[in-house]
Amino acid sequence: MPRHGVSPGQGHPTSDRGQGQDRSSNDSMPGCLWVALGLALTLALPNSLVLWVPAGAHPLPTQGHPARLNRIAPELRNTFGWWNLTCPVCKGLFTVIDIGLKQEPNVARVGSVAIKLCNLLKIAPPAVCQSAVQLFEGDMVEVWTRSVLSPSEACGLLLGPTCGHWDVFSSWNISLPAVPKPLPRPPNPPAPGAPVSRVLFLTDLHWDHDYLEGADPNCADPLCCRQGSGLPPASRPGAGYWGEYSKCDLPLRTLESLLGGLGPAGPFDMVYWTGDIPAHDVWQQSRQDQLRALTTITALVRKFLGPVPVYPAVGNHESTPVNSFPPPFIEGNHSSSWLYEAMAKAWKPWLPAEALHTLRIGGFYALSPYPGLRLISLNMNFCSRENFWLLINSTDPAGQLQWLVGELQAAEDRGDKVHIIGHIPPGHCLKSWSWNYYRIVARYENTLAGQFFGHTHVDEFELFYDEETLSRPLAVAFLAPSATTYIGLNPGYRVYQIDGDYPGSSHVVLDHETFILNLTQANAPGATPHWQRLYRARETYGLPNALPAAWHDLVYRMRGDTQLFQTFWFLYHKGHPPLEPCGPPCRLTTLCAQLSARADSPALCRHLVPEESLPDIHSQWIRPLLC
Repeated sequence: MPRHGVSPGQGHPTSDRGQGQDRSSNDSMPGCLWVALGLALTLALPNSLVLWVPAGAHPLPTQGHPARLNRIAPELRNTFGWWNLTCPVCKGLFTVIDIGLKQEPNVARVGSVAIKLCNLLKIAPPAVCQSAVQLFEGDMVEVWTRSVLSPSEACGLLLGPTCGHWDVFSSWNISLPAVPKPLPRPPNPPAPGAPVSRVLFLTDLHWDHDYLEGADPNCADPLCCRQGSGLPPASRPGAGYWGEYSKCDLPLRTLESLLGGLGPAGPFDMVYWTGDIPAHDVWQQSRQDQLRALTTITALVRKFLGPVPVYPAVGNHESTPVNSFPPPFIEGNHSSSWLYEAMAKAWKPWLPAEALHTLRIGGFYALSPYPGLRLISLNMNFCSRENFWLLINSTDPAGQLQWLVGELQAAEDRGDKVHIIGHIPPGHCLKSWSWNYYRIVARYENTLAGQFFGHTHVDEFELFYDEETLSRPLAVAFLAPSATTYIGLNPGYRVYQIDGDYPGSSHVVLDHETFILNLTQANAPGATPHWQRLYRARETYGLPNALPAAWHDLVYRMRGDTQLFQTFWFLYHKGHPPLEPCGPPCRLTTLCAQLSARADSPALCRHLVPEESLPDIHSQWIRPLLC
């Protein structure tokens, strides 16, 4: 378990700030503060330990840090107002807090309180509480002292703008070029016999190196089917050989089977691989663990795909602690350079020098797979609701969106088309990031030919509309299902058919196919794994094409066609839906999610239901999940 004082390759180094200092500094801060900080750390853990429950009936993202902070701000102001706290005293208090808190004994003391509270609140089993707190405490304290506990931020929040400036998760805008937007031009359908590219899409592999056949699939830990999960009761079966319908990830043999069984789905012209390589054992991961997963799975992909070019994106599980992706201005051992450098080394055979340069800086890059096509791989952790480093500054982290605008403008000037790949889909991002991205997509709708994401583990999509009326569908982001079974799913992967490599190609998606491994069949005695096509999108849904308007129409057809929606619900879960039926409110929430490529934007769903009933349904079902 990483602890303070271990080598930089495995955890955080021991701070020398507190060496030789009077340990009485521990007692210079009020006991209530230790409890408050410990509680804050404790309440941050569920965001990391309960990361995503894709098989549930309500698929929209849970609340992130900004909504909670904004909600409690008035209560905090009232509370601190009772103390008659003046501005100079407030700033002096938080200066002392920041200096004292960063001392090693005090970091450990916050962690000790958090462990006790985690156990008291039953957030996780005791061993998980202890390991998770010890893993997160150093980074969390560093973030707090540079954001919500800094004198200007904290006193601006507590006493108002006359005493400081509270701008944690404040709104912001990127700059678009003054070049007028060209008139929208729908892509021309490819001529009969035109080349078609087949793109293999892999996401959320989540290799568990401790997976153990026969282990308890319903243990108390956040991840099961592994060494340490124990054995199930005699009345219940243990984890299957190839995987399990539970909160379990995959053994290496299942990923080898997936990659070794790709033949019938190929051949492939290239591969988009959008991250999340390690397992969900996020409470006990070291940097060494993450690097082992990166190098092992990269070598496996290269072994089975050979000369086929592979273009990766960074997932939120690649780092440790999970979701911890500091912007590039964070230097030293807290930075992500250990991860980006390892990625650049592992992926060097696939990426040119220009791409490796920006990958090392911020985990994103651009390259040209074909003449006339530009591929942009975004680091979507810089939009993540759960990336606690964005408490310091969430305004266009790493300048990535402004860089994206530059890439898109250059592509427009050349007449190129662009594909964007990333892990977290834009509708699941922080509001300002998501709205800025939405505006960029609208501006460059003629240039953007495809958007491809993962992260949710289920099979869905997100639509973009014109900003003026929010009624004309102008782009679609495809969210492909995961390789992993987490939670309660079949393993799977996606293949896109894309307008191919020829002069004048639109490079748009023409169709897609999803393949799965049916675990019930694969785990049967004497069976061998058989990867099978689950469905073809256009054939199954009766789509005239795979352009945005067709997906928009599908959502509204599903609103009134229960049987069609149930087909979608079955495929959404890769052929293994939950036992809980998806009734009318669940169906509305699910359909709304397909319309919502812009976070916290209920107006996008206004046409799904009669206008008079939208506020009631939104408040009961959609608002708690979006905000």
